[in-house]
Amino acid sequence: MKKWMKYIRPYLPYFIIGPLCMIVEVVGEVVMPRLLAVVINGANDGTLTAGGSLGVMGLMILCAVLMMLGGVGGCYFGAKASVSFAADLRADIYGKIQTFSFADIDDFSTGSLVTRATNDVTQLQNFINMILRMALRAPGMLVAALVMAIVIKPSLSVVFAVSIPIMAVAITTIIRVGFPRFTRLQEKVDGLNSNVQENVTNVRVVKSFVREDHEIGKFAKSNSDLKNAGLSAMRVMIFMSPVMTLFMNATVLVVILLGGRIVLNGGMDVGDLSSFITYVTQILFSLMMVTFLLMSSSRAMASARRIREVLDRQPDISDENAARRDLTVANGDVEFRDVTFRYYKNSEEPVLDRINLKIPGGATVGIIGSTGCGKTTLVSLIPRLYDCDEGQVLVDGTDVRDYGLVNLRDGIGMVLQNNTLFSGSIAENLRWGDENASDEEMKTAASYAQADKFVSSFTNGYDTLLDQGGTNVSGGQKQRLCIARALLKKPKILILDDSTSAVDTATEAQIRKAFREELEGSTKIIISQRISSVMDADMIVVMNDGKITGIGKNDELLASNEEYREIYVSQTGKEV
Repeated sequence: MKKWMKYIRPYLPYFIIGPLCMIVEVVGEVVMPRLLAVVINGANDGTLTAGGSLGVMGLMILCAVLMMLGGVGGCYFGAKASVSFAADLRADIYGKIQTFSFADIDDFSTGSLVTRATNDVTQLQNFINMILRMALRAPGMLVAALVMAIVIKPSLSVVFAVSIPIMAVAITTIIRVGFPRFTRLQEKVDGLNSNVQENVTNVRVVKSFVREDHEIGKFAKSNSDLKNAGLSAMRVMIFMSPVMTLFMNATVLVVILLGGRIVLNGGMDVGDLSSFITYVTQILFSLMMVTFLLMSSSRAMASARRIREVLDRQPDISDENAARRDLTVANGDVEFRDVTFRYYKNSEEPVLDRINLKIPGGATVGIIGSTGCGKTTLVSLIPRLYDCDEGQVLVDGTDVRDYGLVNLRDGIGMVLQNNTLFSGSIAENLRWGDENASDEEMKTAASYAQADKFVSSFTNGYDTLLDQGGTNVSGGQKQRLCIARALLKKPKILILDDSTSAVDTATEAQIRKAFREELEGSTKIIISQRISSVMDADMIVVMNDGKITGIGKNDELLASNEEYREIYVSQTGKEV
C-alpha cells in the first residue's frame, strides 16, 4: 500500500470527498423506504392527513435531491481521483522504462511494457473509480438496510442468516476461480500488442516479401488466444450475475411468502412489509456490488502486480555506486582489459571472450569481421548499453562503471546499425544531439555528414517533417542524418556501427575525409563490412567468434592476418 500512497496523497481530498458523497446517497436510499412506508400505512388505516402527506412528500423530494447530489459528486470526485492517479502512475512507469538497459527491456519485451503502461494502468484506474464509488456505498447500504430490516421485523430478518452466508461462499468461490484467469488475460494482451507492434514497425519488410497472409495468420492466433482467455475470464462474470440474481429473487420470494402471512395475521403493516422488501433488495444488491467490486479487484490486482514488476525492477545498469559521478570524458582513450560478456548469464559460450584492446584518444580505429563476431557488442560496452561480465572497460583510464551515466554518454556519440529517426522536423531530430545547438552548428554537423546538400534541396529545408522512423527519406539519407545528429554532440568518442552501409563509396569517402580534418581530437571507432571504410584507419581490429584475431594497420594485417587478407581479396579483387 505504501507504494501506491505516492499517487494517492496529492489527490487525497478527492479520495475522501468522493466516498463521503456516496454515503449521502446511501442515507437517502435507506430513508426513502421508511417514508414510503409511512405513506402506505397512513393511507391504509386513514391516519395520514393532507398536511402530513405533503410533509412526507417534501421529505421524499429532499431525499431524492440529496441522493442526486451525492451520486453526481461521488462520480465526479471518483473520476477526478482515479484519472489523476493513473496519469501520475503512467508517467512514473514511462520514466522507469527510460532507466532500463537493453537487457531489462529484453526481459520484459517491448509489447509487454506497452501493455503495462497503458492497459494495466487503465484497469487500475477503472478499479479505483469503482472502489471510490462502491467501497463505502455497498457496505454502508448493506449495514444500514440490514439494521432497518431488523428494526422493522426481527423475526423476519432470520432469512438473512441463511441467504447471506450462502452468497458469501458463492462470492469467495467465484473470486478464487477468476483471479488466475484475469492474469492469463493480461498476458494474452501482451502477446497481441507485441504482434501488432512488430507488424506495423516492419510493414515494409512484410510487404516486400509478400508475407501479409503469414502475418494475418500470426495475428489470428494471438487474437484467438486473447479471445479464449477473455471468454474464460468472462465466464466467471457471466456465471456470477445469474447466481446472484437467483439468490436475490429466492430471498425476496421467501420474504414475501413469510411476510404476507404475518400481515394477514395482523403482525405487520403492509407499508412495513413493502419497505422490508425494499431493504431486502438493497441488502442483496449491495452484496452483488461487493461481488462485482471483488471481481474487478481480481483483474486490478493482476494489473497492479505487473505494474509493480516494472516499478520495482532495479535497472541492470545504474550509476548509484559510481565512484566518480561528476567525471566527464576528456581525452577519449578507451581500453578493454580481459573483457568477457554473455547476453544470457547461463550461456556456456561467451559473446566476447577475454578481449584486450587499447585505443588512444583521437585515433581512428576500424573494426572488421564476420557477421555475429561481436563487433557491435564490443562497442556497446563503452557507453554501458551493456556491462561486461568479467574484466574492465576504461575510458580515460577510469572504469566506465565509475562514471555517472549522463556524463559518460554525453561524451560518446553513437550511430547504431538500426538508424532511427523520430516523427518531427529534421531540425528537431538533429537537435537530439544538442537541443541548444544554433542553426549554424546544425548545418555544420550536417555538412560533415554530407547531409546538408540534400536537406537544403527540400522545399522546407531543415523544417521538413519526417514520418515516424524517417520513412520518407532514403536509407542513405537517414544514415547521414543520424551521423549528423551524433556529430552535433561534439563527442570525444564517436562510434559508427556500420552506419554508412547504405551510402555510396564516394559519399562515404567524403564523410571519412571530414572526420580526419574536422574531428581530429575525437576518437573515432568505425565498424564496417567494407574494407574500404577501414583501410585508412590508424588501427584496424579484426574480430572472429568473439575474439580479436589481429590488430594493426592495413599493410601489416595484409602481411600477417589471413582473415583480413581474405576479406581484402574478396572485396577488392586484388591479390596480395
